[in-house]
Amino acid sequence: MHKRFNLKAWLLLLPALLLLFAFTHWPTMRTFWRSANWAKTDVAEPKFVGTENFALLLDDPVFWKVLENNFWYAIGTVPTSIALAILMAIWVNGKIRCAGLLRLAFFTPTILPMITVANIWLFFYSPDIGLFDQLLRSIGIDGPNWLGDPDMALSSLIIMTIWKEAGFFMIFYLAALQTLSPELYQAARLEGAGPWRIFRRITFPLLMPTTLFVLINALLNAFKLVDHIFILTKGGPNNATNLLLYYIYETAFSFLDSYYAATLTVVMLVILALIAFVQMVLFDRKIHYK
Repeated sequence: MHKRFNLKAWLLLLPALLLLFAFTHWPTMRTFWRSANWAKTDVAEPKFVGTENFALLLDDPVFWKVLENNFWYAIGTVPTSIALAILMAIWVNGKIRCAGLLRLAFFTPTILPMITVANIWLFFYSPDIGLFDQLLRSIGIDGPNWLGDPDMALSSLIIMTIWKEAGFFMIFYLAALQTLSPELYQAARLEGAGPWRIFRRITFPLLMPTTLFVLINALLNAFKLVDHIFILTKGGPNNATNLLLYYIYETAFSFLDSYYAATLTVVMLVILALIAFVQMVLFDRKIHYK
């Protein structure tokens, strides 16, 4: 009877396991295999080259520029998005008028398709006719070339990403806030604690499980941007907005070098695995689970 029950359980899991293997594990294994091989075209017979692709990677100046861009992009988007999400969640969780409307307004950018968001911000950033330039011109200031200036382009992408992601992360914090016991806050107020002390000593520590979840997702998102770059800048000017996943896409589908793209993908997988591991090791000890 026990064996029959296990068989039924595995049969129920089989469709999900097949999909997981077909669309996750098998492509990952193929990517590692392709990173150790090379051929002129995808139809040619590949030749085993070992670590030669990785040696080429170390000598690739675009790769190092892309890694630097991704680092600053993550630094610019992740902490700010999380901080804004917490502030918005605390605000709409309070007893204020039109709280439902505010929640909808904050969450709306999240439900918009990524291509739509990119086109909206393309209008904002367009020189002369864009919304930002028109607003600046109304007060006598000439707007910069938001997407054409190498010193401004990445910052412009960061602002757009924060606008889109903060509302999404707010939903998780709002759900977490609504599970916290009101008695904790009543006791703290009776002890004379102010709003900042309550947040630092009660709210934020109890939100740490949510923060870890949001932090991992935010960092993953920082390495997954393709659509917006394709519409807004195509990685330019002079690779100023080229991020790792877009460089992989460009290498595979524009330069038609799928073996080098596989090598880049392996590097990205290793980076993401290390980030997730460090987050779990460093933050898990500081988290208070219920």
